[in-house]
Amino acid sequence: MELMMRFRTTTRQLVIGLAIGLSILAAFQQARATTSKLPNIVVILVDDMGYGDPGCFNPDSKIPTPHIDELAREGMRFTDAHAPGPLCHMSRYGLLTGRYPFRVNVGLWRRQPLIKPGEVTLASLLKSQGYQTAMVGKWHLGFQENGYDKPLPGGPVDVGFDSFFGIRASTDIPPYFYIRGNRAVSPPTDHIAANNTAGWSPIQGAFWRAGGIAPGLELKNVLPRFTEEAIRVIDDHAAEPTSRPLFLYLALPAPHTPWLPAAEFRGKSKASLYGDFAVMVDAMIGRVLRKLDDHQMTDDTLLVFTSDNGPVWYEEDVKRFGHDAAGGLRGMKADAWEAGHRMPFVVRWPGQVEPHSSSRQTICFTDLLATFAAVTGAELPTGAAPDSFDFSPTLLGMQPENQPLRDSLVMRSGGGLMTVRVGEMKLIAGLGSGGFSKPKRIKPGPDDPAGQLYNLVDDPGETKNLYRQQPETVKRLQAELQRVVKATQTRND
Repeated sequence: MELMMRFRTTTRQLVIGLAIGLSILAAFQQARATTSKLPNIVVILVDDMGYGDPGCFNPDSKIPTPHIDELAREGMRFTDAHAPGPLCHMSRYGLLTGRYPFRVNVGLWRRQPLIKPGEVTLASLLKSQGYQTAMVGKWHLGFQENGYDKPLPGGPVDVGFDSFFGIRASTDIPPYFYIRGNRAVSPPTDHIAANNTAGWSPIQGAFWRAGGIAPGLELKNVLPRFTEEAIRVIDDHAAEPTSRPLFLYLALPAPHTPWLPAAEFRGKSKASLYGDFAVMVDAMIGRVLRKLDDHQMTDDTLLVFTSDNGPVWYEEDVKRFGHDAAGGLRGMKADAWEAGHRMPFVVRWPGQVEPHSSSRQTICFTDLLATFAAVTGAELPTGAAPDSFDFSPTLLGMQPENQPLRDSLVMRSGGGLMTVRVGEMKLIAGLGSGGFSKPKRIKPGPDDPAGQLYNLVDDPGETKNLYRQQPETVKRLQAELQRVVKATQTRND
C-alpha cells in the first residue's frame, strides 16, 4: 500500500511537472513570437554587500540604494537566494559553471584556472545561442600564470566570453593591474605599500595588501572604470548592425575593501565608509540602468542583481552605526550561518516577471545556468551544470510557492564546515561559524551537540539549536548531505 501511494505521488508530481513545463514553453514561445528575438541578459554581481544593505530587503537600512530599490519595484525579489559558497571565488565558480564549488579545489585560483577547458559556462552556453558575450570586472577564478608580461590563459575569453576587461581578483589582493582579453594592459611593475584605516578591524576600511601594481593604476578609480567599460560594451552593442542579443556579466569589485568612496558620496549614508561606498556602488548600477534606457534596451533585457557573499560587518559595527548589514541574519562573510551566503537577489524582466513581486523559493547562483538555458531554448549537455535547477517557472509566476524547485542546497563554508538545507531545516555539520565570525570552530564537549540544526522559518536568526531535540531530522539531513556530496549530478535532466 505504501509503495502504491508513493507511485501515485510520484506520478502526480510528474504530471504536474509536465504541465508546468508545457506552460513555460508556451509562454516563452509566445514571448519570442512577440519580440522575434531572445532577451538581452545582464548579470550584475556586487562584492561583499549584505542581505540587509539594500533598502528593498531591509527597511531599516542606513544606506540609500535607490537604483537597486528601483530594480526591486520593477521586478521580483528572492528572499531565500544563496551564493553557492560564502567567499568570492567559491561564489563566482558556482555562478558561472552551475557546479557546487565544494566539488573542486577552489584554493588553486591563485596560480591556475578553476574552470576546466571545455566546461560549459553561462558565457559558452549563451554564445552557442548567438549571444555577444562580454565580461567586465573581477574574475577571481584563476589564470595559468607565467609572468604578467605574457598571455594569461584560462580566463574569461577562454571560457566563452568574447571580451573581458577586469582584474585578477579583489582590490585588496595584489598584484593590481587591468587585464584586457588575456593580456595585462600594463604589468604590475610598481609597488604599493599596505594600508589600513584607524578605528576599523584589520580587514575593514581602506584596507589593501602590499604588492605589485601597474604604473598609474589607482585603486579608488577601479569601480568607476569598470562602470565606464560596461557602458562602452552597451554602447558598442547598440551600434552593431546585427541583431545579436547581449550577455553582459558585470562583476563590480565593491563594496569589498578597500572602502574608497569618491568625494561626492562621502557622508551620503549613516553607515560610515562602508555605507558611503555602497551608495557609490548603487550609483554605478544606476548609470548602467540609465544606459540601457538610453538605447531602449530595458524592455528587452533580463537583468539579475545580486552579491557574491555576505558583508564584513561585525556586531560592534551594528551597535556603533545602528546599521545591520546582515538584515537580521546571523554571521557575516565566509560563515556557514545565513548572513554568509543568503543574498539580496532581484530579477527584472519587463513583460515576463511581474513588477513588485517576491518569491520565497530557495534558489542558488548555480541555478542561473539551467534557467538561462530554459529562457533561450538551449539544451544543457549531459554532465554540464550538474547542480543547476531551472527557476524560470517562478519568474513567470507558474511555480507554486509550496512546491520547492530544489530537493536541497549544499555548500561548504569558508572554514570548511559543510551545510545542507532541506525545506525549512538547515544542518551545519559542526559547531561554530565556520568562517570569519568567532568562534570559528568549537570542539564539542561531552554534553554538547555534534552540530547545529535550525528551522529557518521559525528562527531565521539561527538562535535555537534543535540538534538534540530532533535526531530524526538530523539523520535525514545527514543522509541528504552524503548523497549530494557523493553524487556527480543533482539537477534533473
